[in-house]
Amino acid sequence: MIGRLIRPVLLALVALLTPLSGLALAGAQSAPPRQILVLTRLAPQHFELRSTYGGGYGADQPRTPRRRIAERIARRNGLVLADTWPLPLVGLDCFVMTVPEGKSVEETLRRISRDHDVAFAEAMQTYQAKAGDGAPNDPLYLAQPAARLWHLAALHRISTGRGVKVAVIDSGIDAAHPDLNGQVAANLNFVGEGPVVVERHGTGVAGVIAAKAGNGIGIAGIAPDARLLGLRACWEENGARRDTVCDTLSLAKALHFAIEHGAQVVNLSLAGPRAELLDRLLDVAIARRIEVVAAVDPALPGGGFPASHHGVVAVADETLARPFAGIYIAPGQGVITTQPGGRWGLVDGSSFAAAHVSGLLALAQSRRPAADDHALLVAARRDGGSIDACATLLRASGPCTCACPVTAEASLSARR
Repeated sequence: MIGRLIRPVLLALVALLTPLSGLALAGAQSAPPRQILVLTRLAPQHFELRSTYGGGYGADQPRTPRRRIAERIARRNGLVLADTWPLPLVGLDCFVMTVPEGKSVEETLRRISRDHDVAFAEAMQTYQAKAGDGAPNDPLYLAQPAARLWHLAALHRISTGRGVKVAVIDSGIDAAHPDLNGQVAANLNFVGEGPVVVERHGTGVAGVIAAKAGNGIGIAGIAPDARLLGLRACWEENGARRDTVCDTLSLAKALHFAIEHGAQVVNLSLAGPRAELLDRLLDVAIARRIEVVAAVDPALPGGGFPASHHGVVAVADETLARPFAGIYIAPGQGVITTQPGGRWGLVDGSSFAAAHVSGLLALAQSRRPAADDHALLVAARRDGGSIDACATLLRASGPCTCACPVTAEASLSARR
């Protein structure tokens, strides 16, 4: 029966299938390693918070005085001012400065942190999408894992995520893809100048979360009636692997926008080192009851950042040998999802496991918008493990009948 249902899709995809192993950004360069972020305190009434906010200064607070402060800091410390970005949600002005060759970045950070005009300074960190490297499997494996493991059709009888806004902070999304057309409420670029570049990883993550259901083609997203904010903060590096990377500033810009514009779920399918600026923005998001989901990298301490940040939902795929406390496990191997150019492909990795959980939280948010949905996740252990999607949605929905095969214990727990 399953074979008959998926055969038309598989036949259409076999000729088009290509490996999908990383985020993509054509033509962009990674952040120079000698760049640092210098944060100064934002003066009161410095900004007018408007729905059109994109980094501009308020009309009654000209940019020039703030830039003069930054230029003074740069001159005192022998730095070159490269870029600026205000972040009013955390009360900071962010200035990107370049440390000249011959100067130690570490020593410069220690010295500039003592400057009386500086709130704090830190290195520009790099983050990487957590997709796998594997080639596509046999076409018979192209059925969606969530359809089998999470009983997706039954979940959709309870919720489809209608009205929930999910921010995908990633590489560029192909919003014209037939499975994503009309699903992306905003598609913005926070990397350099110019329009959004269509890329693989962001398009793949978006498809897992919110691909159209019931349109006769492709796949069904976990939350097909959610609306996506496509926030391009990552890019694909040139090279054989074409890894997808992001930096502290691009992520901060996108996260600030997501918080300000009412995202209820934020998906961060990436991992890297801790950054204080991102810490502060994540604290604001969590305080506003925004669900932040991040991919786990088991090679990094605590699963990497932002997964290790308190209050963030940390997700790994089923290949994690020894899930540690606080880590949730979701489908992430042999996942079929959207690719640029109206195609579909197989993907692996915790990036796509995180996308599954973002979609599940969108389903729960649609049923109980005021709930702390992170606490509603039902897993093999009280502090993490493999997620029981149906039991999670039962708990979010309150007493109801679910067609999924949930254990009696989970069902009883869901109704308490």
